[in-house]
Amino acid sequence: MVEIYDVISGSAADNAGILRGDFLISINGHPIKDVLDYSFYITDRTVTLKIHRGSDLFDVTIKKREYSDIGLEFKTFLMDEKQSCHNKCVFCFIDQLPPGMRETLYFKDDDARLSFLQGNYATLTNMDEAEIERIILMKTSPINISVHTTDPALRVKMLNNRYAGDVYEIMKRFARANITMNCQIVLCRDLNDGAKLMKTMNDLALLYPHVASVSVVPAGLTRYREGLYPLESYSADECKVIIKAVEEFAKKCRSEHGSRIFFCADELYIKAGMPIHAGRWYEGYPQLENGVGLIASMRDEFDRALRNIDKYDLNRRRIVSVATGEAAYDFIVGLVSELEERCYNLRCSVYKIENHFFGPEITVAGLITGSDIKNQLTGKRLGKKLILPAVMLRADGDLFLDNMRPAELEWALDVEITFAENNGEDFIRAILSD
Repeated sequence: MVEIYDVISGSAADNAGILRGDFLISINGHPIKDVLDYSFYITDRTVTLKIHRGSDLFDVTIKKREYSDIGLEFKTFLMDEKQSCHNKCVFCFIDQLPPGMRETLYFKDDDARLSFLQGNYATLTNMDEAEIERIILMKTSPINISVHTTDPALRVKMLNNRYAGDVYEIMKRFARANITMNCQIVLCRDLNDGAKLMKTMNDLALLYPHVASVSVVPAGLTRYREGLYPLESYSADECKVIIKAVEEFAKKCRSEHGSRIFFCADELYIKAGMPIHAGRWYEGYPQLENGVGLIASMRDEFDRALRNIDKYDLNRRRIVSVATGEAAYDFIVGLVSELEERCYNLRCSVYKIENHFFGPEITVAGLITGSDIKNQLTGKRLGKKLILPAVMLRADGDLFLDNMRPAELEWALDVEITFAENNGEDFIRAILSD
């Protein structure tokens, strides 16, 4: 049963007399508890809704086009609360946050519905049999799964959840139901790497094409790990070993299946001091959200945008600056150098921001705080404007991780700040637009 938060004026639901504050019990006899139920059962041409209003319980039948909505709105996107994580993963980034940050940052979601609807990754540890069967019935696909290892005992240890060892059996059921899965493996030194990683890759490859892609990502370790499982970062040489193992296995997969399936995160190549592959290597970038192919994608977009650079006024003198994290610094310096060659009146300084807030092991731009930018750029020559990666802000675009607002940083540095998406064309626009 879900409360109806609003009814769109003039919609089919409005015309049928459904009111704000009514409760939706079922559609065509199927109980409704969340957005998946609603979206699945509302598709028919004729829908009969059981409505609860005050002390009354009655049916409303609506005829409509197949798949069209009827105009009901609900308080939350899910029509329900987000499902929280029941695990205590040894590598959990949220457990490594310092105290005093905004409350929402400490919430751990582990919701298969968000996996399907928004691309979040879920561990499948908080799903009962009814939820598994619902995914199979509704063909909820694709679904993104945090696998980490297919060894049941090791997964129980890594996730600190006695139900964690069932993941591969659940995935086999999803495969039989033709559900597409994208997976991630967060590597922890001396836990799920080496022979354990090879076993996991072999097991997941057996489920191809239903397991469509897998990212291999090193665990992110902040300086706030007191009392947590003792993990250490990978050295450059260890990253090279991981890359070699994954790429050799991916080469075999490409020969047998026509797809590499397995891809290492950009972070591993950067730490190993190895070049990032060209865009075609990443087969359409199925794991971009896991940091796989971000640099190659931006490179491709930058090259395309550079061919149309004449749409900007190249005679205008521009003095600007860019700041980014350590991981992307050399890459961004290279892009800026190419841009300056084409734009002879452009002078763009690139600044590397070290992560003092989370610690030196965290090098990605998305985890840079406003305070680190402020402290490290105060007194620097920033020019007319400072360009920052948009991933430094939360989704609403109004706060850095440490709760500093962009306007506060602008005031502190006395410079206009422009945020650029992780996109080569948007990067050029941010630098050259007036």
